Amino acid sequence: MSMPPEHLAAGTYESQTTSTGYGVASGPRAGFWQRFAASVVDAVILVIPNLILETVFKGAGFALSILVGGVYFTYFVGAARGQTPGERALGIRVVSLANGNSIGHGRAFIRWIGSYVSAVVLLLGYLWMLWDEEKQCWHDKFASAVVVPVSAYPPPG
Repeated sequence: MSMPPEHLAAGTYESQTTSTGYGVASGPRAGFWQRFAASVVDAVILVIPNLILETVFKGAGFALSILVGGVYFTYFVGAARGQTPGERALGIRVVSLANGNSIGHGRAFIRWIGSYVSAVVLLLGYLWMLWDEEKQCWHDKFASAVVVPVSAYPPPG
């Protein structure tokens, strides 16, 4: 696997295809336990507002909790840094497979919706990264994204 070209500014990779057919985001990938730990951190962050919503609004609170999760993941993953607070704490981020840049809010939303699909069949979509060549879960594939170490793909700014 090749690394992003050093002559490009941190966090900005021009769109190109390598000899493998993949984009410049062909460097190292975040491992399963890094991703798992980042998810735990994000779950801890979301549990307080979600408990409050579910206590105050009862049945509607559950729907509001799902909405809060959607906004949280879409906002943070779709931003230029491409990382939730949990991912930031673990030194990983989500980037486009094609060019190593942010996936943007539209694809981040698709990735979040896809995370439910990844969970539906006994979490198979989450475990998929264990044998996938690009270490992608199903929701990463839906958004043409990969999770990478910040050390290899530093965010802009």
